[in-house]
Amino acid sequence: MTNNPGAGSFLQQRFNYRSHQLREFLDRHSPPDTLMIIITAIIVGVGTGLGAVVFIWLLKQIGKFSLAIQITLGEVVGLLLVMGTGGLIVGYMVNRWAPEAKGHGVPEVMEAIALRGGRIRARVAAIKVFASAITIGTGGSAGREGPIVQTGSALGSTIGQLFHFSVERVRTLVACGAAAGIAATFNAPIAGAIFALEVIIGRFTTRYFGAVVISSVAAGITARVFLGNKPAFDVPAYPFRPGETLIYIVLGILSAFIAVIFIRMLYFFEGAFDRWKLHPAFKASIGMLLTAVIALLLPGRHVLGPGLEFIGEAIADDFTIPLITMFFLLVAKMLATSFTLGSGNSGGVFAPSLFMGAVLGGIVGNIAHSFWPELAVNPSTYAIVGMAAVFAGAARAPITAVLIVFEMSNDYKLILPLMLATVISTLLAEYLFSDSIYTLKLRLRGITLQQGWDLDLMQSLKVKEVMTRDIFSATTTMSLEDLGEAFQRTHSHSFPVVDEEDKLVGMVSITDYERALELKSHANLVVADVATMSSLMVAYENEPLSNAIQRLSVRGLSKIPVVERDNPTKLVGVLRRHDIIKAYNIALMKRAKNQFDDLAQQHQIDGMEFIEIKILPDSPSANQVLASLGTNLPDDCVIVSIRRDGEIFVPHGDTRLLAGDHVNCFVREDAEEKLLACIQGEVVVKEES
Repeated sequence: MTNNPGAGSFLQQRFNYRSHQLREFLDRHSPPDTLMIIITAIIVGVGTGLGAVVFIWLLKQIGKFSLAIQITLGEVVGLLLVMGTGGLIVGYMVNRWAPEAKGHGVPEVMEAIALRGGRIRARVAAIKVFASAITIGTGGSAGREGPIVQTGSALGSTIGQLFHFSVERVRTLVACGAAAGIAATFNAPIAGAIFALEVIIGRFTTRYFGAVVISSVAAGITARVFLGNKPAFDVPAYPFRPGETLIYIVLGILSAFIAVIFIRMLYFFEGAFDRWKLHPAFKASIGMLLTAVIALLLPGRHVLGPGLEFIGEAIADDFTIPLITMFFLLVAKMLATSFTLGSGNSGGVFAPSLFMGAVLGGIVGNIAHSFWPELAVNPSTYAIVGMAAVFAGAARAPITAVLIVFEMSNDYKLILPLMLATVISTLLAEYLFSDSIYTLKLRLRGITLQQGWDLDLMQSLKVKEVMTRDIFSATTTMSLEDLGEAFQRTHSHSFPVVDEEDKLVGMVSITDYERALELKSHANLVVADVATMSSLMVAYENEPLSNAIQRLSVRGLSKIPVVERDNPTKLVGVLRRHDIIKAYNIALMKRAKNQFDDLAQQHQIDGMEFIEIKILPDSPSANQVLASLGTNLPDDCVIVSIRRDGEIFVPHGDTRLLAGDHVNCFVREDAEEKLLACIQGEVVVKEES
């Protein structure tokens, strides 16, 4: 099922029209840049705070409805029915309207900042709120911070695009929305600001700090007006005894292992669900049903929802839960969260991480208390520190972890063990597994971030976009004589090898052929005797090109076969070095277009198009220098670059156009016909900027 293109186009036109009117108004009044940033940061903060209030209210209403169903139909039948139906609804909503709302949301925000200049579709906010409210409200094991972070970021992105801000400003407002989301959800404005800088942006700079703090404070004030000023946990003032240092070190070490296991488990199940040949709605429903089954196996149903209320009660009661129960709670929460989010439902991982950390801390605290009752007096202190340590190990955000637990508990006396355990957990988790719970999702898509920014130009392309599809394949029974003729005819240096059923079984190179000719018995040999038939390196058509390039470079290969991920013996093409060069040029053009889009937004250039025109042999512009075409080119046109024989260069007035050149232009829509009349080439690419 597809969206209505007419409706989408109409809405986009209305958005562009209104934003253009707003931009003209601002241009006439010329408010200072600093004032604009402050005003928009406050708007994002207040809007996100109100969104958090609505989201929490919606959660309560759905929770009440879910409870009423369980009372009517019985706890077991009611829970299974409500959670299964909730998964169906969420899976359909996310798949139909906003795939970005799937899962915990923070990686999508990081990807938008790194690769898309902070651009997030406005509809993501609405879908994320409703999908997450249904997931969590019906009992899904997920946190509410992820949805609010993504919602606030989408709001910031929308406002930035509405005002035609530059990419830097849009990114700033996205970070403001993320900070506001944490501040409003946990009543933790300091942690919200640091979270945006440490996790979302990946760097601490004064450029972002002021706006992020303003937005975080605005969201915190808004949430406190409606939700009150009470901290998440009522924690007594526990003292820190230097003799407990060794116990906190052990807790930090264990937290790192739990964090890494949680990361691996979550993405293991996400991969398993993704491989299922089912509609996303059914996958999400099955994940919710599995979560319900886990909850029904344990007393109290504590693994359902975020679980922070249970943690607050357990801390207030000094974690007097039996050790065996806490162990099962830890494992069950990990599984329940993996089932809920891995299957495609919507929610955050922040609260589940805190839950697991609190339970782990409770286990360590109770064991320490049983051995050294005069030293480890209060097991709850270890639960509080465990929350920060496990989240720090999972998110690789030790500063955020320390501050958010400190703000949620209002207990400064535990700041030293908090710092010690979180740093140990972060460093050890980084050693055990390089990716965080947020960056692993991006790396699986082929996106590598360093300090919040994309490292690889080729990550925006898929293998299928540049691979060679028209290929010659050698068969296992082909004679060496026929193989040699094929090498001469195609001038290729290697071929994929297929069996009688056209299944990929190996690769044969010209080196293999030449080696075979040196054997006395070469006349009786066939391709299967000389080809590489094991340890075959392949690329998948839907993976990022950067992944395949890394694989090529490892063995110094010039070509690898491309197969379907779900059917690794199905040959769909080959990836050659020539394809990679072509892909690099395509990626350069994408980046050039994005840079022009950013420039257009900064200078309020509306109605522009990106056009790639191929110069044909009979085009009047062939063999003409650009200067001679200047009088005929429209005024609202910029020739950005020319691609010729696999290379891209910036043209000048004395540049001569040749047949086969690809001329990349930005032109106003109403001047497009004049441009084409001047160049008279073949339009290869046409995109609105």
